[in-house]
Amino acid sequence: MRDRTIAEPDANIAVFDSGVGGISVLRALLREMPNETYRYYGDSANAPYGTKSLEEVRRLTVSHVDRLIAEGAKAVVVACNTATSAAVRFLRQKYPMVPIIGIEPALKPAVLSKKHPNVIVMATPMTIREEKFHNLMERYLGMAHIIPLPCPGLMEYIEHGDIQSKELLRFLERLFEPFEKEKLDGVVLGCTHYPFVSRQLQDVLGEGVQLFEGGPGTARETKRRLAEAGLLGKGTQRGSVQFENSEQSDEKKRLCEKLLRI
Repeated sequence: MRDRTIAEPDANIAVFDSGVGGISVLRALLREMPNETYRYYGDSANAPYGTKSLEEVRRLTVSHVDRLIAEGAKAVVVACNTATSAAVRFLRQKYPMVPIIGIEPALKPAVLSKKHPNVIVMATPMTIREEKFHNLMERYLGMAHIIPLPCPGLMEYIEHGDIQSKELLRFLERLFEPFEKEKLDGVVLGCTHYPFVSRQLQDVLGEGVQLFEGGPGTARETKRRLAEAGLLGKGTQRGSVQFENSEQSDEKKRLCEKLLRI
């Protein structure tokens, strides 16, 4: 009898996020594996995760991933840095037969972009507090000047579909006011919501500052893990995307579809 935690290659890849931010990772997954079927679940009703306690984020994440696997997902991408820090290790122990892929800030490519660069890592307060992030940062401290920058409030702009207002621009300008932008080499977008305001960030920082996001690396790792498990889809036609959100509003669904097209 086949183990209930082992899905078939034609089952869906579940992509989970605290809200709509993980759609930036979904875009990368679609570029890497366009023929797969995706089920995207955002927990916007409980967003933001980045200001909650570790225990609360773990409880929410495990509860949602339990359901996604029980309903047939062949793999789960936890497309949220905060949820990854809080729950991915536990989930991998709980579901050893299911590929569970997390995400982390794209610090490595930022550090390797030039000799001893000045790099800011934008992230939620919880991501920056967690041991996982500190271990990642310590790995590269001798190779770059790394500045963690907690960004409480930024994720909410994107959750509300506000990705190009004057208020958002002023928020970003205030966020980077303490820094000498001409001395910055790179900024790591350490929350999956942040790539949706890349254009506005570039306006604030200037074209000389390179932005780095974790979605493409996560997509490549997902493909590798699926191939290793014999779970890559067999179809040749373009796959589909199903959006679900705990907020359950038509407005949120329209926002998801809009962000996927950006």
